[in-house]
Amino acid sequence: MSGHGQPIPMTARASGPLKGVAEVPGDKSISHRSLILGALAVGETRISGLLEGQDVLDTAKAMRAFGAEVIEHGGGDWTVHGVGVGGFAEPGDVIDCGNSGTGVRLIMGAMATSPVTATFTGDASLRKRPMGRVTDPLALFGAQAVGRAGGRLPLTLVGAADPVPVRYVVPVPSAQVKSAVLLAGLNAPGQTVVIEREATRDHTERMLSGFGAEVSVEDTDEGRVITLTGRPELRPQTIAVPRDPSSAAFPVCAALIVEGSDVLVPNIGLNPTRAGLFETLREMGADLTYENLREEGGEPVADLRARFSPGMRGIEVPAERAASMIDEYPILSVVASFAEGRTHMPGVRELRVKESDRIDAMAVGLRANGVTVDEGEDWWTVHGRGPGGVPGGAVAEARLDHRIAMSFLILGMAAQSGVSVDDAGPIATSFPVFEPLMTRLGAVLERVDG
Repeated sequence: MSGHGQPIPMTARASGPLKGVAEVPGDKSISHRSLILGALAVGETRISGLLEGQDVLDTAKAMRAFGAEVIEHGGGDWTVHGVGVGGFAEPGDVIDCGNSGTGVRLIMGAMATSPVTATFTGDASLRKRPMGRVTDPLALFGAQAVGRAGGRLPLTLVGAADPVPVRYVVPVPSAQVKSAVLLAGLNAPGQTVVIEREATRDHTERMLSGFGAEVSVEDTDEGRVITLTGRPELRPQTIAVPRDPSSAAFPVCAALIVEGSDVLVPNIGLNPTRAGLFETLREMGADLTYENLREEGGEPVADLRARFSPGMRGIEVPAERAASMIDEYPILSVVASFAEGRTHMPGVRELRVKESDRIDAMAVGLRANGVTVDEGEDWWTVHGRGPGGVPGGAVAEARLDHRIAMSFLILGMAAQSGVSVDDAGPIATSFPVFEPLMTRLGAVLERVDG
Protein backbone atom coordinates (compact mmCIF):
# COMPACT_ATOMS: atom_id res chain seq x y z
CA MET A 1 0.00 0.00 0.00
CA SER A 2 1.20 3.46 -0.83
CA GLY A 3 0.58 6.50 1.29
CA HIS A 4 0.79 8.68 -1.84
CA GLY A 5 -0.68 8.67 -5.33
CA GLN A 6 -4.04 7.30 -6.39
CA PRO A 7 -6.56 6.34 -3.68
CA ILE A 8 -6.80 2.64 -2.83
CA PRO A 9 -10.42 1.84 -1.89
CA MET A 10 -10.70 -1.28 0.27
CA THR A 11 -13.49 -3.34 1.83
CA ALA A 12 -13.34 -5.63 4.87
CA ARG A 13 -15.95 -8.37 5.29
CA ALA A 14 -16.80 -10.82 8.05
CA SER A 15 -14.58 -13.90 8.11
CA GLY A 16 -14.10 -17.03 10.13
CA PRO A 17 -12.04 -16.83 13.33
CA LEU A 18 -8.75 -14.90 13.19
CA LYS A 19 -5.95 -17.27 14.20
CA GLY A 20 -2.17 -17.19 14.35
CA VAL A 21 0.81 -14.99 15.14
CA ALA A 22 0.75 -11.31 14.16
CA GLU A 23 4.29 -9.99 13.60
CA VAL A 24 3.54 -6.27 13.70
CA PRO A 25 6.15 -3.67 12.66
CA GLY A 26 8.64 -1.92 14.90
CA ASP A 27 7.58 0.90 17.17
CA LYS A 28 7.14 4.10 15.17
CA SER A 29 7.96 6.48 18.05
CA ILE A 30 11.19 4.65 18.89
CA SER A 31 12.13 4.31 15.20
CA HIS A 32 11.93 8.09 14.63
CA ARG A 33 13.98 8.80 17.74
CA SER A 34 16.60 6.15 16.92
CA LEU A 35 17.36 7.82 13.59
CA ILE A 36 17.40 11.37 14.99
CA LEU A 37 19.54 10.63 18.04
CA GLY A 38 21.80 8.40 15.95
CA ALA A 39 22.34 11.40 13.67
CA LEU A 40 23.22 13.57 16.69
CA ALA A 41 25.69 11.05 18.13
CA VAL A 42 29.36 10.74 17.17
CA GLY A 43 30.04 7.39 15.50
CA GLU A 44 27.93 4.50 14.24
CA THR A 45 24.54 3.65 15.73
CA ARG A 46 23.13 0.25 14.77
CA ILE A 47 19.37 -0.24 14.66
CA SER A 48 17.44 -3.49 14.22
CA GLY A 49 13.69 -3.87 13.84
CA LEU A 50 13.22 -0.32 12.47
CA LEU A 51 9.73 0.38 11.21
CA GLU A 52 10.10 0.83 7.47
CA GLY A 53 6.84 2.70 6.99
CA GLN A 54 6.78 5.90 4.96
CA ASP A 55 6.78 8.17 8.04
CA VAL A 56 10.08 6.74 9.30
CA LEU A 57 11.61 6.56 5.82
CA ASP A 58 10.91 10.29 5.48
CA THR A 59 12.77 10.91 8.77
CA ALA A 60 15.73 8.83 7.50
CA LYS A 61 15.79 10.93 4.34
CA ALA A 62 15.72 14.12 6.43
CA MET A 63 18.69 12.97 8.54
CA ARG A 64 20.66 12.41 5.33
CA ALA A 65 19.72 15.94 4.23
CA PHE A 66 21.19 17.30 7.49
CA GLY A 67 24.49 15.51 6.85
CA ALA A 68 24.23 12.14 8.63
CA GLU A 69 25.07 8.93 6.77
CA VAL A 70 22.00 6.70 7.02
CA ILE A 71 22.30 3.22 5.48
CA GLU A 72 19.60 0.58 5.04
CA HIS A 73 20.88 -3.00 5.18
CA GLY A 74 17.57 -4.85 4.72
CA GLY A 75 15.20 -6.61 7.07
CA GLY A 76 14.83 -3.61 9.38
CA ASP A 77 18.60 -3.32 9.99
CA TRP A 78 20.04 0.18 9.60
CA THR A 79 23.17 2.10 10.57
CA VAL A 80 23.50 5.82 11.22
CA HIS A 81 26.85 7.61 11.22
CA GLY A 82 26.11 10.74 13.22
CA VAL A 83 27.47 14.26 12.98
CA GLY A 84 27.33 15.07 16.70
CA VAL A 85 25.26 17.56 18.68
CA GLY A 86 25.29 20.89 16.83
CA GLY A 87 26.77 19.26 13.74
CA PHE A 88 23.81 19.44 11.38
CA ALA A 89 24.63 20.79 7.91
CA GLU A 90 22.19 23.04 6.10
CA PRO A 91 19.97 20.95 3.79
CA GLY A 92 20.10 21.75 0.10
CA ASP A 93 16.38 21.24 -0.50
CA VAL A 94 13.00 21.32 1.20
CA ILE A 95 12.50 18.65 3.90
CA ASP A 96 9.33 16.69 3.03
CA CYS A 97 8.00 14.85 6.10
CA GLY A 98 5.07 13.31 4.26
CA ASN A 99 2.28 12.46 6.72
CA SER A 100 4.37 12.47 9.89
CA GLY A 101 3.58 14.98 12.63
CA THR A 102 6.06 13.21 14.90
CA GLY A 103 8.82 13.36 12.31
CA VAL A 104 8.50 17.03 11.43
CA ARG A 105 8.14 18.25 15.02
CA LEU A 106 11.06 16.23 16.36
CA ILE A 107 13.30 17.20 13.45
CA MET A 108 12.46 20.88 13.97
CA GLY A 109 13.51 20.52 17.59
CA ALA A 110 16.75 18.76 16.69
CA MET A 111 17.82 21.55 14.29
CA ALA A 112 16.40 24.59 16.12
CA THR A 113 19.58 25.31 18.11
CA SER A 114 22.02 24.93 15.21
CA PRO A 115 22.89 27.88 12.93
CA VAL A 116 21.20 26.38 9.85
CA THR A 117 17.98 27.14 7.97
CA ALA A 118 15.53 24.51 6.70
CA THR A 119 12.14 24.59 5.02
CA PHE A 120 9.64 21.86 5.91
CA THR A 121 6.56 20.61 4.10
CA GLY A 122 4.37 17.51 4.03
CA ASP A 123 1.31 15.97 2.46
CA ALA A 124 -2.13 17.59 2.42
CA SER A 125 -2.98 16.24 5.86
CA LEU A 126 0.26 17.39 7.51
CA ARG A 127 -0.02 20.85 5.95
CA LYS A 128 -3.28 21.33 7.87
CA ARG A 129 -1.78 20.51 11.27
CA PRO A 130 -0.72 23.24 13.77
CA MET A 131 3.02 23.76 14.15
CA GLY A 132 2.86 26.77 16.46
CA ARG A 133 2.75 24.44 19.46
CA VAL A 134 6.36 23.51 18.56
CA THR A 135 7.70 26.69 16.96
CA ASP A 136 6.55 28.84 19.92
CA PRO A 137 8.79 27.06 22.48
CA LEU A 138 11.60 26.77 19.93
CA ALA A 139 11.49 30.56 19.59
CA LEU A 140 12.46 30.77 23.27
CA PHE A 141 15.81 29.19 22.33
CA GLY A 142 16.28 31.87 19.65
CA ALA A 143 14.94 30.02 16.58
CA GLN A 144 12.74 31.90 14.10
CA ALA A 145 9.87 30.37 12.14
CA VAL A 146 7.99 31.72 9.13
CA GLY A 147 5.07 29.70 7.84
CA ARG A 148 1.55 29.90 6.49
CA ALA A 149 -1.37 31.31 8.48
CA GLY A 150 -1.75 29.53 11.78
CA GLY A 151 1.89 28.45 11.71
CA ARG A 152 1.17 25.72 9.19
CA LEU A 153 3.47 24.09 6.65
CA PRO A 154 5.25 24.87 4.40
CA LEU A 155 7.38 26.53 7.07
CA THR A 156 10.94 27.79 7.22
CA LEU A 157 12.86 27.48 10.49
CA VAL A 158 16.01 29.50 11.10
CA GLY A 159 18.06 27.85 13.83
CA ALA A 160 19.45 29.89 16.71
CA ALA A 161 23.08 30.91 16.23
CA ASP A 162 23.49 31.59 19.97
CA PRO A 163 20.85 29.45 21.68
CA VAL A 164 19.89 29.90 25.30
CA PRO A 165 18.47 27.23 27.62
CA VAL A 166 14.77 27.42 28.44
CA ARG A 167 12.30 26.42 31.11
CA TYR A 168 9.03 25.41 29.46
CA VAL A 169 5.68 24.25 30.81
CA VAL A 170 3.95 22.16 28.13
CA PRO A 171 0.43 23.67 27.83
CA VAL A 172 -1.27 20.48 26.58
CA PRO A 173 -0.14 16.85 26.99
CA SER A 174 2.08 16.25 23.94
CA ALA A 175 5.09 13.96 23.69
CA GLN A 176 5.95 15.63 20.38
CA VAL A 177 6.21 19.10 21.93
CA LYS A 178 8.13 17.83 24.96
CA SER A 179 10.53 15.90 22.73
CA ALA A 180 11.10 18.83 20.38
CA VAL A 181 12.08 21.06 23.32
CA LEU A 182 14.40 18.41 24.79
CA LEU A 183 16.08 17.83 21.42
CA ALA A 184 16.57 21.58 21.01
CA GLY A 185 18.04 21.69 24.51
CA LEU A 186 20.82 19.34 23.46
CA ASN A 187 22.72 22.14 21.74
CA ALA A 188 21.88 24.88 24.24
CA PRO A 189 24.26 25.69 27.12
CA GLY A 190 23.25 24.97 30.69
CA GLN A 191 20.06 23.17 31.64
CA THR A 192 16.83 23.02 29.70
CA VAL A 193 13.79 22.17 31.84
CA VAL A 194 10.47 20.82 30.54
CA ILE A 195 7.46 20.54 32.86
CA GLU A 196 4.43 18.48 31.90
CA ARG A 197 1.33 18.43 34.06
CA GLU A 198 0.31 15.05 32.65
CA ALA A 199 2.90 12.40 31.82
CA THR A 200 3.22 11.53 28.12
CA ARG A 201 5.21 8.79 26.42
CA ASP A 202 8.76 8.94 27.70
CA HIS A 203 10.75 7.32 24.88
CA THR A 204 12.78 10.51 24.34
CA GLU A 205 13.93 10.72 27.96
CA ARG A 206 14.81 7.01 28.04
CA MET A 207 16.70 7.15 24.77
CA LEU A 208 18.55 10.38 25.61
CA SER A 209 19.85 8.70 28.75
CA GLY A 210 20.84 5.64 26.71
CA PHE A 211 22.87 7.83 24.35
CA GLY A 212 24.70 9.38 27.30
CA ALA A 213 22.85 12.63 27.88
CA GLU A 214 22.39 13.81 31.47
CA VAL A 215 18.62 13.70 32.04
CA SER A 216 16.74 13.72 35.33
CA VAL A 217 13.01 13.24 35.87
CA GLU A 218 11.24 14.29 39.06
CA ASP A 219 7.55 14.21 40.00
CA THR A 220 6.66 17.41 41.85
CA ASP A 221 3.57 19.40 42.80
CA GLU A 222 4.16 21.41 39.64
CA GLY A 223 4.11 18.26 37.50
CA ARG A 224 6.68 16.00 35.91
CA VAL A 225 9.93 17.98 35.71
CA ILE A 226 12.50 16.85 33.12
CA THR A 227 15.93 18.47 33.28
CA LEU A 228 18.47 18.08 30.46
CA THR A 229 22.08 19.26 30.64
CA GLY A 230 23.03 20.69 27.26
CA ARG A 231 25.92 20.01 24.91
CA PRO A 232 26.72 16.40 25.77
CA GLU A 233 28.68 14.16 23.42
CA LEU A 234 26.13 11.52 22.58
CA ARG A 235 27.53 7.99 22.32
CA PRO A 236 26.37 5.74 19.45
CA GLN A 237 24.13 2.87 20.49
CA THR A 238 22.91 -0.54 19.36
CA ILE A 239 19.12 -0.35 19.41
CA ALA A 240 16.63 -3.22 19.06
CA VAL A 241 13.30 -1.53 18.32
CA PRO A 242 10.38 -3.28 20.07
CA ARG A 243 7.19 -3.86 18.10
CA ASP A 244 4.72 -1.01 18.02
CA PRO A 245 1.84 -1.20 20.54
CA SER A 246 -0.18 1.24 18.42
CA SER A 247 0.08 -1.14 15.45
CA ALA A 248 -0.52 -4.18 17.69
CA ALA A 249 -3.83 -2.56 18.68
CA PHE A 250 -5.39 -3.49 15.34
CA PRO A 251 -4.91 -7.30 15.27
CA VAL A 252 -5.53 -7.38 19.06
CA CYS A 253 -8.84 -5.53 18.77
CA ALA A 254 -9.87 -7.53 15.71
CA ALA A 255 -9.38 -10.76 17.67
CA LEU A 256 -11.55 -9.43 20.53
CA ILE A 257 -14.57 -8.78 18.27
CA VAL A 258 -14.37 -11.58 15.64
CA GLU A 259 -16.03 -14.73 16.94
CA GLY A 260 -13.70 -17.64 17.76
CA SER A 261 -10.46 -15.67 17.31
CA ASP A 262 -7.16 -16.35 19.11
CA VAL A 263 -4.20 -14.17 18.07
CA LEU A 264 -0.69 -13.88 19.56
CA VAL A 265 1.22 -10.62 19.01
CA PRO A 266 4.86 -11.13 20.10
CA ASN A 267 7.48 -8.68 21.36
CA ILE A 268 5.22 -5.71 22.01
CA GLY A 269 6.57 -2.68 23.83
CA LEU A 270 4.59 -2.12 27.05
CA ASN A 271 6.04 1.19 28.15
CA PRO A 272 3.54 2.38 30.79
CA THR A 273 3.18 5.70 28.97
CA ARG A 274 1.91 3.77 25.91
CA ALA A 275 -0.12 0.84 27.29
CA GLY A 276 -3.36 2.62 28.22
CA LEU A 277 -5.40 0.85 25.54
CA PHE A 278 -4.58 -2.63 26.82
CA GLU A 279 -5.43 -1.58 30.38
CA THR A 280 -8.74 -0.16 29.16
CA LEU A 281 -9.62 -3.28 27.16
CA ARG A 282 -9.01 -5.50 30.18
CA GLU A 283 -11.26 -3.26 32.28
CA MET A 284 -13.97 -3.75 29.64
CA GLY A 285 -13.65 -7.51 30.10
CA ALA A 286 -11.38 -8.36 27.17
CA ASP A 287 -9.62 -11.74 27.20
CA LEU A 288 -6.20 -10.16 26.80
CA THR A 289 -3.16 -11.65 28.53
CA TYR A 290 0.54 -10.79 28.76
CA GLU A 291 2.99 -13.66 28.27
CA ASN A 292 6.79 -13.75 28.63
CA LEU A 293 7.09 -10.34 30.33
CA ARG A 294 10.68 -9.04 30.07
CA GLU A 295 12.79 -5.92 29.48
CA GLU A 296 14.68 -5.12 26.27
CA GLY A 297 16.72 -1.97 25.68
CA GLY A 298 15.29 -0.28 28.74
CA GLU A 299 11.70 -0.85 27.60
CA PRO A 300 9.23 -3.40 29.08
CA VAL A 301 8.19 -5.98 26.48
CA ALA A 302 5.72 -8.90 26.40
CA ASP A 303 3.81 -11.20 24.06
CA LEU A 304 0.10 -10.31 23.90
CA ARG A 305 -2.58 -12.97 23.43
CA ALA A 306 -6.06 -11.77 22.49
CA ARG A 307 -9.13 -13.99 22.26
CA PHE A 308 -12.72 -13.33 21.20
CA SER A 309 -14.44 -11.57 24.11
CA PRO A 310 -18.24 -11.52 23.80
CA GLY A 311 -18.70 -10.35 27.41
CA MET A 312 -17.15 -6.90 27.05
CA ARG A 313 -19.01 -3.96 28.59
CA GLY A 314 -18.67 -0.23 28.05
CA ILE A 315 -16.80 1.79 30.67
CA GLU A 316 -15.85 5.34 31.62
CA VAL A 317 -12.28 5.71 30.36
CA PRO A 318 -10.33 7.87 32.84
CA ALA A 319 -9.45 11.23 31.29
CA GLU A 320 -5.96 11.06 32.79
CA ARG A 321 -5.28 7.92 30.73
CA ALA A 322 -5.66 9.77 27.43
CA ALA A 323 -1.97 10.60 26.99
CA SER A 324 -1.02 6.92 27.24
CA MET A 325 -3.43 5.85 24.46
CA ILE A 326 -4.17 8.96 22.40
CA ASP A 327 -3.56 7.19 19.08
CA GLU A 328 -5.71 4.21 20.07
CA TYR A 329 -9.08 5.91 20.62
CA PRO A 330 -10.26 5.28 17.04
CA ILE A 331 -9.80 1.50 17.34
CA LEU A 332 -11.14 1.56 20.92
CA SER A 333 -14.33 3.13 19.56
CA VAL A 334 -14.65 0.15 17.21
CA VAL A 335 -14.34 -2.32 20.10
CA ALA A 336 -16.82 -0.22 22.10
CA SER A 337 -19.32 -0.61 19.25
CA PHE A 338 -19.38 -4.38 19.91
CA ALA A 339 -19.53 -4.07 23.73
CA GLU A 340 -22.69 -3.86 25.82
CA GLY A 341 -23.56 -0.38 27.10
CA ARG A 342 -21.87 2.99 26.67
CA THR A 343 -18.16 3.76 26.54
CA HIS A 344 -17.40 7.38 27.46
CA MET A 345 -14.02 8.85 26.45
CA PRO A 346 -13.28 12.27 28.00
CA GLY A 347 -10.14 14.42 27.86
CA VAL A 348 -9.39 13.73 24.20
CA ARG A 349 -9.24 17.25 22.71
CA GLU A 350 -5.89 16.32 21.12
CA LEU A 351 -7.75 14.00 18.73
CA ARG A 352 -9.20 17.05 17.00
CA VAL A 353 -5.74 18.03 15.62
CA LYS A 354 -4.22 14.68 14.64
CA GLU A 355 -3.79 13.57 11.01
CA SER A 356 -7.50 14.31 10.84
CA ASP A 357 -10.15 15.38 13.34
CA ARG A 358 -10.34 11.81 14.61
CA ILE A 359 -13.39 12.33 16.79
CA ASP A 360 -15.41 13.65 13.86
CA ALA A 361 -14.02 11.08 11.41
CA MET A 362 -14.90 8.13 13.65
CA ALA A 363 -18.26 9.55 14.72
CA VAL A 364 -19.38 10.13 11.13
CA GLY A 365 -18.19 6.71 9.96
CA LEU A 366 -19.60 4.79 12.92
CA ARG A 367 -22.99 6.47 12.55
CA ALA A 368 -23.06 5.57 8.87
CA ASN A 369 -22.50 1.93 9.90
CA GLY A 370 -25.35 1.92 12.43
CA VAL A 371 -23.61 2.89 15.69
CA THR A 372 -24.89 5.71 17.92
CA VAL A 373 -22.16 8.21 18.86
CA ASP A 374 -22.39 11.40 20.96
CA GLU A 375 -19.55 13.92 20.89
CA GLY A 376 -18.30 17.18 22.38
CA GLU A 377 -15.19 19.28 21.89
CA ASP A 378 -13.02 17.06 24.09
CA TRP A 379 -15.10 13.88 24.63
CA TRP A 380 -17.15 11.28 22.82
CA THR A 381 -19.42 8.39 23.76
CA VAL A 382 -20.05 5.20 21.81
CA HIS A 383 -23.25 3.28 22.53
CA GLY A 384 -22.37 -0.38 22.07
CA ARG A 385 -24.58 -2.78 20.15
CA GLY A 386 -23.15 -5.99 21.61
CA PRO A 387 -21.34 -8.89 19.87
CA GLY A 388 -22.21 -9.04 16.18
CA GLY A 389 -24.62 -6.14 16.58
CA VAL A 390 -23.10 -3.56 14.20
CA PRO A 391 -24.98 -3.44 10.85
CA GLY A 392 -22.05 -2.08 8.77
CA GLY A 393 -22.52 -1.77 5.03
CA ALA A 394 -21.28 1.82 4.56
CA VAL A 395 -18.24 3.54 3.08
CA ALA A 396 -16.13 5.52 5.57
CA GLU A 397 -13.82 8.39 4.69
CA ALA A 398 -10.22 7.76 5.79
CA ARG A 399 -9.40 11.50 5.49
CA LEU A 400 -5.75 10.69 4.68
CA ASP A 401 -5.45 9.19 8.18
CA HIS A 402 -3.88 5.74 8.55
CA ARG A 403 -5.51 4.97 11.90
CA ILE A 404 -8.99 5.92 10.69
CA ALA A 405 -8.57 3.66 7.63
CA MET A 406 -7.42 0.66 9.69
CA SER A 407 -10.09 1.17 12.34
CA PHE A 408 -12.95 1.00 9.85
CA LEU A 409 -11.45 -2.05 8.14
CA ILE A 410 -11.37 -3.79 11.55
CA LEU A 411 -15.02 -2.76 12.03
CA GLY A 412 -15.89 -4.52 8.77
CA MET A 413 -14.33 -7.78 9.94
CA ALA A 414 -17.02 -8.16 12.63
CA ALA A 415 -19.96 -6.18 11.23
CA GLN A 416 -23.02 -7.83 9.66
CA SER A 417 -22.21 -6.32 6.25
CA GLY A 418 -18.83 -5.30 4.82
CA VAL A 419 -17.35 -1.90 5.62
CA SER A 420 -15.34 0.04 3.04
CA VAL A 421 -12.83 2.88 3.25
CA ASP A 422 -12.37 5.32 0.40
CA ASP A 423 -8.56 5.16 0.61
CA ALA A 424 -6.40 2.60 2.41
CA GLY A 425 -3.22 4.12 0.96
CA PRO A 426 -2.26 6.12 4.09
CA ILE A 427 -1.90 2.87 6.06
CA ALA A 428 1.57 2.55 4.52
CA THR A 429 2.80 5.47 6.64
CA SER A 430 2.78 3.38 9.83
CA PHE A 431 1.80 -0.23 9.08
CA PRO A 432 2.92 -1.17 5.55
CA VAL A 433 2.23 -4.90 6.10
CA PHE A 434 -1.28 -4.44 7.54
CA GLU A 435 -3.05 -6.00 4.56
CA PRO A 436 -0.98 -9.22 4.22
CA LEU A 437 -0.68 -9.62 8.01
CA MET A 438 -4.44 -9.45 8.60
CA THR A 439 -5.10 -11.67 5.57
CA ARG A 440 -2.77 -14.36 6.94
CA LEU A 441 -4.75 -14.32 10.19
CA GLY A 442 -7.90 -15.02 8.17
CA ALA A 443 -9.34 -11.56 7.51
CA VAL A 444 -11.17 -10.88 4.25
CA LEU A 445 -9.83 -7.67 2.68
CA GLU A 446 -10.72 -6.73 -0.88
CA ARG A 447 -9.16 -3.97 -2.93
CA VAL A 448 -11.50 -2.10 -5.24
CA ASP A 449 -8.95 -1.17 -7.90
CA GLY A 450 -9.95 0.73 -10.97
